[in-house]
Amino acid sequence: MRSSFADEILSAACSDDRVVVLSGDIGNQMFDDFQKHHPDRFYNCGIAEANMIGMAAGLAMSGLRPFVYTFSAFDTIRCLEQIRIDLCFQKLPVVIIGLGGGLTYAPLGPTHYICEDIAALRTLPNIIIVAPADAIETRFAIRQSLMKENPVYIRIGKKNEPVIHSDSPDFTIGKGLVLREGSNVCLISAGTIMPEVLKAADILIASGISVRVVNLHTIKPLDQKIVKELFETFPLIGIIEEHSLIGGLSSSILEWAIDEQVNIPTILRFGTADEFIYDSITQNNARIRYGITAELIAKKIQDTWMKQNICR
Repeated sequence: MRSSFADEILSAACSDDRVVVLSGDIGNQMFDDFQKHHPDRFYNCGIAEANMIGMAAGLAMSGLRPFVYTFSAFDTIRCLEQIRIDLCFQKLPVVIIGLGGGLTYAPLGPTHYICEDIAALRTLPNIIIVAPADAIETRFAIRQSLMKENPVYIRIGKKNEPVIHSDSPDFTIGKGLVLREGSNVCLISAGTIMPEVLKAADILIASGISVRVVNLHTIKPLDQKIVKELFETFPLIGIIEEHSLIGGLSSSILEWAIDEQVNIPTILRFGTADEFIYDSITQNNARIRYGITAELIAKKIQDTWMKQNICR
């Protein structure tokens, strides 16, 4: 996904001379082509992320379109005040690219992996939050973020994430995307956990359960229209995210449901617990710990589906 960002931002800069890139002392070789073609539009800001956000705000106020790039843990939580005041309060069109969201960097510990970023940023007025599922969606998110006049946070993975789309999807910021059609159960997700969700759907389909899979890649603003339709259609909905169960995608959906006073079906939430991982652990093992692998997602859905149908 990071290579897709590098390619797409170079393309954007070639067609729009307002595009500038600010890097937090990371990915410099990845931006070799960008620096070759646009040496005056790349800034290595060093390990000073809060200052980098302030620089981006100044550039945006000067009419440029800055893209800020570094680890998700560093360009969100570390500089939350600057995002709040410099970007959101002034409603400036700065795009923050968060590299390695979720459990991607679990082997490096809680300083580098991040499962609280969406929760923190969701509380800020004026910000748009997007979690693409693969490299193709990343490209669409970058293109469309250039058309927004708000701050945008795009949470991506690292590299070698599976591509879930065989052709060009109907990707629009703010609109949910149906990846699979089905009638018994709905799985809602966003971000790089989506390949596991699709595998879980395959397992469920093989067991005779019809599954719809919906990609709510835009966490803020939430696509209320599609969520309302899903709540009215499905007796069982699973919401899966590689993020804390506090304040993320499922929280956003259930807050909407309570505010709108709609009938809430059986909801199963899958995400990370309210804790830190203190030991060195791979991303896959961390997913196993929190029950967000395909097999564990499918088993919990199957067990609940069976209980619901036995009790009818």
